[in-house]
Amino acid sequence: MLVRIMTVLMAATLADGETVMTNCAREPEVVDLANLLIKMGAKIEGAGTSTIRVQGVSKLHGAKHRIIPDRIEAGTFIIAGALTGGDLHVTGCDPSHLTSVIAKLKEAGVRITETADGVRVQGDGPLEATDIVTEEYPGFPTDMQAQFMTLATQAKGTSVITENIFENRFMHAQEMVRMGANIKIEGRHATVHGKTPLSGAAVLASDLRASASLVIAALVADGETIIDRVYHIDRGYEQIEEKLKAVGAQIRRIGELLPKRAAVLAKA
Repeated sequence: MLVRIMTVLMAATLADGETVMTNCAREPEVVDLANLLIKMGAKIEGAGTSTIRVQGVSKLHGAKHRIIPDRIEAGTFIIAGALTGGDLHVTGCDPSHLTSVIAKLKEAGVRITETADGVRVQGDGPLEATDIVTEEYPGFPTDMQAQFMTLATQAKGTSVITENIFENRFMHAQEMVRMGANIKIEGRHATVHGKTPLSGAAVLASDLRASASLVIAALVADGETIIDRVYHIDRGYEQIEEKLKAVGAQIRRIGELLPKRAAVLAKA
């Protein structure tokens, strides 16, 4: 698991002797952490591969480092732009971290252009059904599976989504069904029949990425959608409602003292 690898990596920098980590996650976040630790005096080799070697040092020192962009947040906004028929420029992201996602979106008919400072997505054409299989990086990320399922509900034809990383990660599917989606779950496979019109409904966010997928679904649904338990979304998206409002979405959080619900209206 990504967090475990990063935790062990940090501990190994100050451990006596050499630590060899095998079967490592290869995500950009691991490489970024290793680059920071190296700037701080750590001796690390192999970050970004399946084997990382760390020679322990006696101490680390301060360093200046810019954290890489959040590829999952960027991917979420790219799908939102593709679904709402807009012309959206997602700046500050690194397209090289999203190669599998961009490839699948292009396969689905989304117009995506890499720019000097991000990605431009134009959602002005029909979407076509596309199968995805979640895999370890650089394969299609499990953290983009729920968002892609939303896109599949609006694509012509049948898409099959296979979840190979985590069990029981289709809890958002039933909530999308409440909104009118045609989704069948069988084990690790979700079959999505599109295109189906979505309607506003009261739905429940079960986790971080499920929250994001339901917000996206609400943006293309007719009427108002109430999403409960949106505190999940704050774990991975900073002020998502403000960012979406800035590009034309009608979205607000209900209750400043109890920010567990969000009302999402059809896009402007």
